Amino acid sequence: MKYAWIDEYLMSKKGVTKDHQEEWNWIRYHIGEKMFAAICMDDDDKPVYITLKLEPLQGEALRKEYDDIIPGYYMNKIHWNSVKADGEVPGEVLENMLDSAYQVVFSSLTKKKQKEILEQAENDPISCCGMDCSTCYCFGKMCQGCNALCGKVFHALKGKECQIYHCCRIKNGFFSCGECKDLPCDLILNTKDPNMTDEEFMKTVDERVKRLKG
Repeated sequence: MKYAWIDEYLMSKKGVTKDHQEEWNWIRYHIGEKMFAAICMDDDDKPVYITLKLEPLQGEALRKEYDDIIPGYYMNKIHWNSVKADGEVPGEVLENMLDSAYQVVFSSLTKKKQKEILEQAENDPISCCGMDCSTCYCFGKMCQGCNALCGKVFHALKGKECQIYHCCRIKNGFFSCGECKDLPCDLILNTKDPNMTDEEFMKTVDERVKRLKG
């Protein structure tokens, strides 16, 4: 697929989760438990369409402009549109379409749900790995916390998410590592502070696991 960046782009948005609908072989992206986009694959797991929800007039205008944008594949033809995964729609156009799809569905949520998603994404000091960012000496100074920065914290490579955030939120579509059967995994076990003893470190790992599973 020429748009290999899609998964990382969508999972970097606030509150987004994903799942795999096995019957259709679709990777679906949700905000507030409502789907706003999907990668539709064939029997060989090859992407065929990127399907997303748009305002009807926007979708109609785009279909007229690009031959590789068609009415929603196995979806409502008024509100949903599908982009051919091997087509000629410019990447920046698809990116704008995905932004619009996210906003259309986010705007359809109740104000209470919108506030809940934004507050959870930005203000929750508990990171996806179970760390309490508010206890870090850098919090509020050189770092605003994992959730507020979408994983691009001060100790990560410039412009990149930390490895744990990338694995949890972007690769697997989890909200936290508490959803993973491999918790605590090697990524977490390799975060030992050299100033800690092994016993002290494993105590913090146990605390993080209990926090995530609780």
